[in-house]
Amino acid sequence: MQGFGEVAESLRRLTVQVLSDGGGRGSGSGSGVIWHSSGLIVTNAHVARSRDPEVKLWDGRQFTGQLLSFDSDRDLAALRISGNGLPAAVAGDSSALRPGELVIASGNPMGFAGALTTGVIHSIGPLPGMGRQGWVRSTVRLAPGNSGGPLANAHGHVIGINTAIVYGLGAAVPAHDVIRFVRETIAQLRGRAEAA
Repeated sequence: MQGFGEVAESLRRLTVQVLSDGGGRGSGSGSGVIWHSSGLIVTNAHVARSRDPEVKLWDGRQFTGQLLSFDSDRDLAALRISGNGLPAAVAGDSSALRPGELVIASGNPMGFAGALTTGVIHSIGPLPGMGRQGWVRSTVRLAPGNSGGPLANAHGHVIGINTAIVYGLGAAVPAHDVIRFVRETIAQLRGRAEAA
């Protein structure tokens, strides 16, 4: 098993910064997760506000992303960059989470790249005013810029995508919903390719 320092560094490397509106001063900024080593990135729909956002990796490399799909109900978006052999997330089992488990969030709050924060799982389930979908709620301290970044367990497996602060708790889209969204995105892309 990896030590905490190794888990934290791995998490930093698969976290990207997503810059909307050209990435200039005053533009929108959030985070994303490298979901596949070929350059597939998952973030929040409210972070991917342009069709070609700039994506900055942990090592400073910057790419123009292509918006592949988004789901406003689940607040998820998929982007593609032209990278290859990138460090990619390992999805964890969000249905097996229990209150009190240690979790780690990585992101770019207030423009600070690769910032980490820890907390514990508070609860899992629907939130008032946010539909019937389940959310992973935790005590991690999120700030503007953390949206779209990974929420991981103690092994570094991504168990959610951080989305919002609700009633003082971090709310994340569970990994099983992210996996379903990615599968649907890939199926749509294959369908488009076959139709072309």
